Parts: sequence; C-alpha cells; structure tokens
Amino acid sequence: MSHIEGGKVMQPKQILTTGEIAKYCGVNFRTVIRWIERGRLKAYQLPGRGDNRVSVEDFLEFLRINNMPVPDDFSQKDRRVLIVESDPHVARQFEGTLQQSGFQTSVASDGFHAGSLLGTFRPSVMLLDLKIPGLSVKDVVNFVRKAGGSERVKVVLVAPDTPAIGGEVENVRSSGADDVLRRPFSSEELVAKVNQLLEPVYG
Repeated sequence: MSHIEGGKVMQPKQILTTGEIAKYCGVNFRTVIRWIERGRLKAYQLPGRGDNRVSVEDFLEFLRINNMPVPDDFSQKDRRVLIVESDPHVARQFEGTLQQSGFQTSVASDGFHAGSLLGTFRPSVMLLDLKIPGLSVKDVVNFVRKAGGSERVKVVLVAPDTPAIGGEVENVRSSGADDVLRRPFSSEELVAKVNQLLEPVYG
C-alpha cells in the first residue's frame, strides 16, 4: 500500500507475486498463473524456486490492454500527461499547472516526438494541440489508437474557440479523440478535464 513518509507519498514496491496480483484483480491466484502461462501477463521465475514474479510496469500494461481498473495503490503511476504543444511558453504553463496538481508530465513539440514518447513515457492522457507541426492531428490520434499498449490513452484536443475550427475538431474527434479543451481556459478547467478523463481508469 502507498503511505506518507516525511511528507512524501511512497510508492508500492516494484515487483509483485501472483498472490498479490490475484488480490488486486479479485481473482484466484491460479487464474493469474493461467494468464502467465498463456502469455497474457509477462512474468519471470525466481532461480531454483520457479515462483513467478511480475514487475509493476508489466502489471499496469496488462491492466491497460485488458481494460481492467488500476488499483488505488498504483494511481500515481498512471497520472502521466503527455503535452503535445509547439509553443514552449504554453507547454511550460501546462506543465506547471499539472505538476502542481500531482501529475507527471512530458512535452513533445511535434507529432513525431509525441509518437516516440508513447512507448517510453506511457502517458494516460495526451493534450494535443490542434495545430501541431509534423504529423497531422488526425494521424497522431490514429497512431495512438493503433499503437500496442496505448489503446487507453485519453486524447484531449486543445483548440481555439472559433467557428472556423469547429469542423476540423469534429473531424478529428470522429477518428478517436476523447474530448476537446477550447482556448482560453483556466488552470482549474485543465486539471478538472484531465481528472475527469482519468476517473474511469481508477473507478
């Protein structure tokens, strides 16, 4: 379990047993062993004992792929937001706001960089500037939806609140984006939107 020590939130341990995973998922430990044997859950065996162990990252990836809720103990690990924004000043504003609210952040200045960070940073939410250079926004959204392990990333389009943009936003939303934030918006609105999108993951 997570706990507070010296004012800091301590994260759960990095390696899990099959019994611990069974408890988190509400299943019999034999079910967890079957997941491992069938290649659904990545694990390794302890030398000489044969007991299975699973890294926290592999466990969270298993939950994402199978649309299973993330236990509260690991919620901090899923509070990752990828900011895809070409304006450094705006990106820093978003980062500061989200970090103050307990999120981990990473910034990509174009569509290509955003694609590479999907696998290394593993965000739960992507803030995507509608006018990002490089790949088109629609291409980025399509890439997110097709990338292995990224199916549950929530994509939020950031767009100016003008009638001329409306049709383009709806076109991209139809391809798989989850929501839209219309500029200008407050820091409170940004945090509320991200939290709203993460609620189904933690619920």
